Amino acid sequence: MSTNTKDLRNVVLLGHSGSGKTTFIETMLFEGGAIKRRGTIEAHNTVSDNTDLEHQRENTIFSHQMFVNWKKNKINILDTPGFDDFVGEVISSLKVADTALIMVNASAGVEVGTELVWEYVEKYQTPTIFVINQMDHPKADFDASLEQIKNRFGTKALPIQYPLNSGEGFNQIIDALRMVMYQFPTTGGKPEKKPIPDSEIAKANEMHNALVEIAAENEEGLMEKYFEEGQLSEEELAQGLNIALAKHDFFPVFVSSGLKDMGSGRIMGFIDDIAPSPADRMGQKLENGEFLKCDSNDKTSIFIYKTQSEPQVGIVSYFKVYSGELKPGDELINAENGEVERISQIFIAEGKDRIPTEKLTAGDLGVTVKLKYGHTNNTLNSKGTDRKIEKMNFPESRIRKSIFTENASDMEKLITALHKIQEEDPTLKIEQSTETKETILSGQGQLHLDLVRYRLEKEFGVKMEMQNPRISYRETITGKADADYRHKKQSGGAGQFGEIHMRVENFYEGMPEPEGFNIRNKEFEDLAWGGKFAFYWCIVGGAIDSRYIGAIKKGIMQQMKEGPLTGSRCQNIRVSVYDGKMHSVDSNDISFQLAASGAFKEAFHNARPQLLEPMYHVEILCPDECTGDVMGDLQTRRAMISGMDSEGHYQKIMAEIPLAEMNDYGSTLRSLTGGRAKFTMKFNDYQLVPPNVQQDLVKHHSLEKVEA
Repeated sequence: MSTNTKDLRNVVLLGHSGSGKTTFIETMLFEGGAIKRRGTIEAHNTVSDNTDLEHQRENTIFSHQMFVNWKKNKINILDTPGFDDFVGEVISSLKVADTALIMVNASAGVEVGTELVWEYVEKYQTPTIFVINQMDHPKADFDASLEQIKNRFGTKALPIQYPLNSGEGFNQIIDALRMVMYQFPTTGGKPEKKPIPDSEIAKANEMHNALVEIAAENEEGLMEKYFEEGQLSEEELAQGLNIALAKHDFFPVFVSSGLKDMGSGRIMGFIDDIAPSPADRMGQKLENGEFLKCDSNDKTSIFIYKTQSEPQVGIVSYFKVYSGELKPGDELINAENGEVERISQIFIAEGKDRIPTEKLTAGDLGVTVKLKYGHTNNTLNSKGTDRKIEKMNFPESRIRKSIFTENASDMEKLITALHKIQEEDPTLKIEQSTETKETILSGQGQLHLDLVRYRLEKEFGVKMEMQNPRISYRETITGKADADYRHKKQSGGAGQFGEIHMRVENFYEGMPEPEGFNIRNKEFEDLAWGGKFAFYWCIVGGAIDSRYIGAIKKGIMQQMKEGPLTGSRCQNIRVSVYDGKMHSVDSNDISFQLAASGAFKEAFHNARPQLLEPMYHVEILCPDECTGDVMGDLQTRRAMISGMDSEGHYQKIMAEIPLAEMNDYGSTLRSLTGGRAKFTMKFNDYQLVPPNVQQDLVKHHSLEKVEA
């Protein structure tokens, strides 16, 4: 079997959960002779969904790599999850694919999972084929599904085929590219080619002409011939469509029943004949902005797009050879850390099975084990090459949980295990919050975190508890107040003495200078936690020696790190120190530090203190019929709706929502919409907390202090 770059096809299957990706892959493998019998999700014997967790849930959770030989080409196949909780698996697979096969459920049309993946398809400009699958479903509707595809993804979507008899009796497909009708046995399998019925000729001709036009538009020579002769040969048509597909100018639409093996062979033939090879793409973008052409004669560069840990094996690295060739024993240099990696073995993957191979050429996908320094998003090059392939970017987390163990001694074990899982899953984030003193685990949704908890228990033997994290509020003031505070301590020998008079005000850019003060010095600081702090030194006549400025600032900052209202950090405050007293013997740094802290606390309480809460910009995409329920739920979350828009048959709701109200939102949204909605959230700013909420938070903080 040839492994020339031109003879490779890298295809990723995408789509909403339930669109039939895994079943369709079984049919692809069966049609290509890679398996002798098709497995089923229910029997837990598919090549793709091969983990215990996937068998339990009967859903794809991880991406899986397979291959099949079809005529003259090797087709690498990547299966991906349909739940947006596992979008990281989708992004990594799309990164290395050269064609996307987007599955659309014929009875449900374009679902939110399809909308989700399209964002990444467009980012990578991946050539795309739509497959309207499950045409044998009683409620299958080809016309409605095609219309939704066109409405959402544009007029570049052109049907290659349409069903003659969709629904439970589905077994006939009109193919407008080859101008033939495929008639399948009722049980599926190899079709019989028949002439297109007279009643369908006009429609098929119209579709065929549209395909000829798109082919001609993408090649000057073909356009001239088309104008002269009015038609193109089958070879010329394939050439033009290949160019259009590679340029993202054409999205062919096919129909199938993966379950009954109807239409999959024709789709694989199209992939074989027309879908672009890695060499047909414009090249992989590098971090320096240049593009790396997929060329087996170039120096070797590979990119690790996925890693996972396996018992008895260790780290397993999945990669794509972007240029050159790779053989066992090759030494490559990691462009990220400069370390040398010896590639001891290379494999090609067939689901959970790995087949040793002696060579992989540019464009091919492979697997290796036990890399010492290689991680996801790393480029490995042959010596003398310093390329860095553009890294994958993963979306912001949408759920945060504070995590802990019942037995405190297990916490270190938990953190170690989480870092190992994070190595495999870049959409997972672990952080220690110095502000709330919690360990925070962030992910894409509750299902995502539940998977992590399952793996921790099964693979690492550690139990993780989760609860809603504390919110990082901010404290500020909305007015101004003066205060004076004297710290005095006498206990034999040298005592402590310091007295400070200060004014605190709400700080904003361009505010007028404080009146009545002789400003000797002023400092402005961008606080590490956000916001500003302005410090004015207005002491005249030596009431306080300037050598105590540092101690006074330190006392104020200590109080600002644990604000007087709820212990939250303070921001956007101007402090003017304008008077005070000191003692020639008893005054020292600690005295003025404590005096400054006391004065600040007293003035703060008298300057109309106000809590601020983190607000997030949230965008929700949901079906029209669910909009009312979603909007009703948002009202209970103190959301401020900032806009609405239509995207195909979906509504896009934009809102500003307090982070405190976003706990478990993913689960609620899934329940309200039957899993047909998605949302993204991104930090926006801090805004004032409503008075009743502030009152409750202050009261709760006071009780906590008493209990402590």
